[in-house]
Amino acid sequence: MSLITRFHRPPAQGRTTTEEDLTADGLTAEDGAAGGDAGARRGLRSVAARVVTVLAGLFVLFALVAPNEIGHLTPGAFVRIPAEGLLGVALILVLPGRAKRWAAVLAGVALGLLTIWKIIDLGFSAVLDRPFNPVFDLSFFGAGVDFLSASIGKAGAVGSVIAVGALAVAVLVLMALSVLRLTRHVVRHKTAAAHGVAVLAVTWVVCAVLGVQIVPGVLVAGFTDDQLLQVSASLHDKEAFAKEASVDAFRDTPGDQLLTGLRGKDVIVSFVESYGRAAVEDPAYASQVGAVLAAGTRRLRAAGFDSRSAFLTSPTYGGGSWLAHDTLLSGLWIDNQQRSDSLLSSDRLTLSSAFQRAGWRTVAVMPGTTQPWPEGAFFGYDKIYTAQDLGYHGPGFNWGTMPDQYTLSNFQRSERAEPGHAPVMAETVLVSSHAPWTPIPQLIGWNAVGDGSAFNGMTTTGQRQGGVWSDFTQVRADYRRSIEYSLNSLISYVETYGDDNLVLVFLGDHQAAPLISGVGADHDVPITIVAHDPAVLDRISGWGWQDGLKPGPQAPVWQMSAFRDRFLTAFGSQAQSTQPPAPPAR
Repeated sequence: MSLITRFHRPPAQGRTTTEEDLTADGLTAEDGAAGGDAGARRGLRSVAARVVTVLAGLFVLFALVAPNEIGHLTPGAFVRIPAEGLLGVALILVLPGRAKRWAAVLAGVALGLLTIWKIIDLGFSAVLDRPFNPVFDLSFFGAGVDFLSASIGKAGAVGSVIAVGALAVAVLVLMALSVLRLTRHVVRHKTAAAHGVAVLAVTWVVCAVLGVQIVPGVLVAGFTDDQLLQVSASLHDKEAFAKEASVDAFRDTPGDQLLTGLRGKDVIVSFVESYGRAAVEDPAYASQVGAVLAAGTRRLRAAGFDSRSAFLTSPTYGGGSWLAHDTLLSGLWIDNQQRSDSLLSSDRLTLSSAFQRAGWRTVAVMPGTTQPWPEGAFFGYDKIYTAQDLGYHGPGFNWGTMPDQYTLSNFQRSERAEPGHAPVMAETVLVSSHAPWTPIPQLIGWNAVGDGSAFNGMTTTGQRQGGVWSDFTQVRADYRRSIEYSLNSLISYVETYGDDNLVLVFLGDHQAAPLISGVGADHDVPITIVAHDPAVLDRISGWGWQDGLKPGPQAPVWQMSAFRDRFLTAFGSQAQSTQPPAPPAR
């Protein structure tokens, strides 16, 4: 008698099945319990397998349809039908056995790389309000490591880099395993998979024809990512930039015909880190920052200074300050590293080199530059002060190596203190308002600044370095306070050291990150010109800029690249050429 027959033998008439009957049939109570446990384990394994399959599917779906902008990361953005996913399933259905596995592995690696790319995109979007461009943006990783080193220490930065590398490897491995698992599932359910692909393909075509969108701007019938389409355009940007740079109205202007309206003046062009339109218009900052600017306008007028303000549109956002510096000084739109590198290898006349040609002593004061900066020679500076050259002996204020007041004080002692000094043109970079905006220095008496040791003790007040990031309300408050500090430093400098020959141009380099400025904010930054001599501001009366240190909502907005030519023209420079230079003789 077979085991199945014996197991299902009906009990004797008039008797119930007892433990003895189960034993007689070769099955003890313990065996029955073990069988039940085995069944339970099989059930749990089955549920776990389904959960893992669902998670694998969600992981792959994220790679295929996740947006690459932080502001679009909503549930509705995932309601899409990616054409590549349908093609992938169809390919698995028609490939022979062993080829399926290789195709799955290759697809998994490709999707893993795409996932890493999208994660980087989301990071760039959160900080720079734009996606990552592999052609232009590799230099930002080095800048990011430098920022981490200054913020959390070298060991923390190294640990972060290792963690990110491990995460990238994990994403690649998990994505390959996920695609393999889904491939096995498709093979086991070929008919259902084929029907599903057919239905979704028809739906995709209908949605594509009708342009169906659940989230505005996001097509339901879409492709995985259009970033690859931008790579080709990026590779051709070098030629486009060369064409733009070949036209320079002031390239051949002699020095005695440049900047005649500023002869004898000390001209300071000062970039204020992260000073964007949001600082003067966002309700989170506008009342306090506006009060600083309004009070500063009154204080400077009392000292005999007037001012005019407007906005410039920066080529960068949230970071990449050097792109804004390059743009303002060159009169060219420098919105990526390739353009910056091309500029440095050209013969473009910059605003600073125009001053040098016209007879000014030209200097750059760069407290955030902690390494040699040979590129500075391109801009026509007679002297470059990096952090090591400024003689600071006070405490470090997180990323900002020294307070803005010290930077300005050292510049004053080094370049403007001697009576009868030659006119100087200076680019100064103020970094106290650089992220992470804590700790924040306090203004002290200018005579007490000395070597910076007077700032000892200020770094122990307020939020712990880095701890502020856990409190968004606090980080926004500290951003505002840092901007107030930088602006007050400039205003106080003009009050203390200003004279009839001082002309100050100060502006933001870019808006702060979306956390501060808001997702989707524009790229505008305030710009102000301050002068004691009325003749200076008379020359820009046709610009339509507004009175005072604060530009209002209706103030003019220029591209930052337009400033060089308008400034040179307003102050008496004579254009000589609008044609490209002649090619060299062969």
